[in-house]
Amino acid sequence: MAVRSTVLRISFLSLCVLISAWILRSGLPASELISIKITDWVDPKDTSGEFKRGASAFRNFISSKPGAQYPPEKGRYHLYVSYACPWGKYATLHTYQPDFPSELGNLDPITSSFTELESGGWRFVTPDESLPGENVRPDPLHPGYSHLRDIYFAVDPDYKGRFTVPTLYDTKTKTIVSNESSEIIRMLYHEFDSILPEQYAKVDLFPPNLQKDIEATNEWTYSDINNGVYKSGFATTEDAYTKAVTQLFKSLDRVEEHLSQPEHQPFYWGEQLTEADVRLFTTIIRFDAVYVQHFKCNIRDIRSGYPAIHRWVRNLYWHVPAFHETTEFEHIKNHYTKSHKQINQFSITPVGPIPNILPLDQEVPAAMHEREVGEKRGKVLSR
Repeated sequence: MAVRSTVLRISFLSLCVLISAWILRSGLPASELISIKITDWVDPKDTSGEFKRGASAFRNFISSKPGAQYPPEKGRYHLYVSYACPWGKYATLHTYQPDFPSELGNLDPITSSFTELESGGWRFVTPDESLPGENVRPDPLHPGYSHLRDIYFAVDPDYKGRFTVPTLYDTKTKTIVSNESSEIIRMLYHEFDSILPEQYAKVDLFPPNLQKDIEATNEWTYSDINNGVYKSGFATTEDAYTKAVTQLFKSLDRVEEHLSQPEHQPFYWGEQLTEADVRLFTTIIRFDAVYVQHFKCNIRDIRSGYPAIHRWVRNLYWHVPAFHETTEFEHIKNHYTKSHKQINQFSITPVGPIPNILPLDQEVPAAMHEREVGEKRGKVLSR
């Protein structure tokens, strides 16, 4: 499929984990760890039991405009992500390109892989650890740092927010440009065009003719699906859970109807891969592997309950290298099951589903039966 480079526009062959623009916001300053644990996703004093994601603290922008505080420069910026995190995945997908000349890279991303979220937040791997995935390594910029939080406190010793991925770091000014995934990916669309080869500069995941549709889709996809799985899984009351999971599946039904239409295939908005595909993929690829059991999102699974979504996600995974090569199921499954002790006390990681994602030419028995019944019904009605 001629979409090989369509998924990323700035590929500096490295990162591999936009896995996902909206990730688990994890980490609190040491001064607050005594009264509020880093794993208290819902404030213990909040009787609603609803998970409420906090706003990102760093919201600056890399811009190609004259006089910009953060102009695009080769090798200046560093992106910290995690293969486990869906928000980090957003950014990773936008920096991946298998054949992009590394010497032209404007980012030198690092996958800070910490499959288990500790009391100190996201942890960098140590030299003696061996985990799958490219650029899974200790922090190359700060050899003495063990956690992402160390960078935040170096930038601001009085920082009182969460330590989240993706984190876009400026090596020249020694500061954090942004930790908001939805804005980081927008920086990568065109701000680096002037220093990119033409074939990469012309790739556009946010084309003008679809921007209005993409923005409208992003709003409910984020609230109901990307964040909806967390609102379901982190809820601490039955009412909060039921409210969240019900809306989650209503919106999945909405996606299923959309992707069932021929004009919305093979990608979300038809023949062109867009930001809408990236944002939705980061949640759907984790759905059967994690969210069904871990977050109790079990009204249906994707592989047997949503044939159009199942076809769409497998097309991206198997046909577009950036999606396949930035997805690490070991990171994903271990992170969720070993980090959330309030959900999984003994940190047991389920074996299934097997396989994590089905090949394009296979279906689960339930889906095959449903399709056969539908075909027979259609033949009867056509007589």
